[in-house]
Amino acid sequence: MVAFWGCPLACKYCLNPQSWKENSDLRVFTAEELYNIVKIDELYFLATCGGVTFGGGEPCLYPDFIKEFRKYCGDQWKITVETSLNIPQENLKTLYPYIDDYIIDIKDINNDIYKKYTGKDNVLPIANLKWLIEYDKVDHVKVRVPLIPNFNTEKNTAETVSALKEMGVKQIETFSYIIKP
Repeated sequence: MVAFWGCPLACKYCLNPQSWKENSDLRVFTAEELYNIVKIDELYFLATCGGVTFGGGEPCLYPDFIKEFRKYCGDQWKITVETSLNIPQENLKTLYPYIDDYIIDIKDINNDIYKKYTGKDNVLPIANLKWLIEYDKVDHVKVRVPLIPNFNTEKNTAETVSALKEMGVKQIETFSYIIKP
């Protein structure tokens, strides 16, 4: 996994809050430099039909970097993004030809719950998910729906799963956050 800095959200239990802001401790790579580091695993990627997963922060804030990285690794490596889809749709359109799989974190379909948890509304991620489905990426989309203590309930997650299925999402993963006091 390659982690990017920067995220439009401020999720309450973010696993990588250090990615929210750029700081001087970050190591910055060009696409070519990153490729030269990870290509050590090329035989493994080719044998397993695998590749690189870009996470974050929010990797889809950097479509030009991912597009350039694809030039170095070619079509034989799989590129996956872990994303909130809370990004400008133009970024998604730029990335469309270069991304093989999407792992999408939809906190909750209920906008009030989503906003309470992330600090933003979910209009953009839902619109972007619908765009991916419309443009035939549904078989390459996995949506994760968490049960988040103090933010949503099992009923809320069931409603989210139902709404995602109605949209046409085929791969849905539910799980529970474990919050330690």
